[in-house]
Amino acid sequence: MYKTEQLTKYRFFADVLETKDIEMITDPLTGLISRAYILDFAKSLIADNVPFTFVILDLDNFKFINDTYGHRAGDGVLYGVSSSLAEYIDGIGVAGRYGGDEILFIDFKHLEYDDKKAFFTSLYTDNKVLRRNYDVEDCSPFITGTIGCATFPNDTAGFDELFLMIDKTLYRGKSKGRNCYIIYVAEKHKNIEIRRLAGHGICTVMQSLVRLLELVPGAENKFHAVLPLLMNELCITDLYYTDKNHVMHAIIDKSFREDVGDIAQLTKDDIYRTNDIDDMINSAPVFYEALKNHNVETVLVSRIGVRDTTDGYLICAEPRSHRIWQEDECAIIYFLAKLFASGIRLDGDELPE
Repeated sequence: MYKTEQLTKYRFFADVLETKDIEMITDPLTGLISRAYILDFAKSLIADNVPFTFVILDLDNFKFINDTYGHRAGDGVLYGVSSSLAEYIDGIGVAGRYGGDEILFIDFKHLEYDDKKAFFTSLYTDNKVLRRNYDVEDCSPFITGTIGCATFPNDTAGFDELFLMIDKTLYRGKSKGRNCYIIYVAEKHKNIEIRRLAGHGICTVMQSLVRLLELVPGAENKFHAVLPLLMNELCITDLYYTDKNHVMHAIIDKSFREDVGDIAQLTKDDIYRTNDIDDMINSAPVFYEALKNHNVETVLVSRIGVRDTTDGYLICAEPRSHRIWQEDECAIIYFLAKLFASGIRLDGDELPE
């Protein structure tokens, strides 16, 4: 993918390519810079005191793609994302394959927080690299990714600490639900321990939900009690529910009221999820139109009820985001719906109107 003339404008690669062919420093599958040389390039920039933002991108659910569609499809996705990314950052930096489905890239242009935020916002919304379908083999999987980044020398003056920073922010992004970017900010991320992030499991979240629900009476108060935790853990913007009349409400946006009378058609197994609401246009057209009216693209639904009795539905509905719901996220919402069902019955409460 990368050609000699693209790389020789950088002194590091110009020196390397005097004695090596370009095939020797690029990854044979993706055409990106190989792991050793992208890391050495970053170290050389630090030695020469050249400012840059170091970015790590991890493709979401890549194992699922390999397991479902086969490794040839997975290779096609890797090549497609790599080609799209290299083209996207052409003129501002270079990309390399770190390993597996992880890509590193160096950005010379976006060094300040606001500039980085604007760049990553565009990367996640213009559908040229991420949050888009890639046509490979006989399938067209929808691809999202999680990004972490930090900047030299604004955040640190050393390579090892810089790499630790992007590793921390990547893990933070994964813990927030993936399909997002995290920009290193010392006040937020300096004291993060990767081991704690990686070990912050679903059991801990469930224990916290039970404690929060035990502290407050009434369904309305319970919703407000768990919302901050869910916003942090699931990276959602609001939480929705339906009453017994199948009217959908929001916890934060009090003006939100939509008839979703056919929502029950989706939850035969007590839970429904999709990253593209067009999937439900035939099975639940009323619910579909309600979500479409609010620019929702991805939804996760769980029934609030015990046995054959349905008290309502708990809904995560994210606007302008083709989010892929993870298994642990589905488990958390399912668990919470069951807690609400039990709690409502025990307290004698009803869902707020």
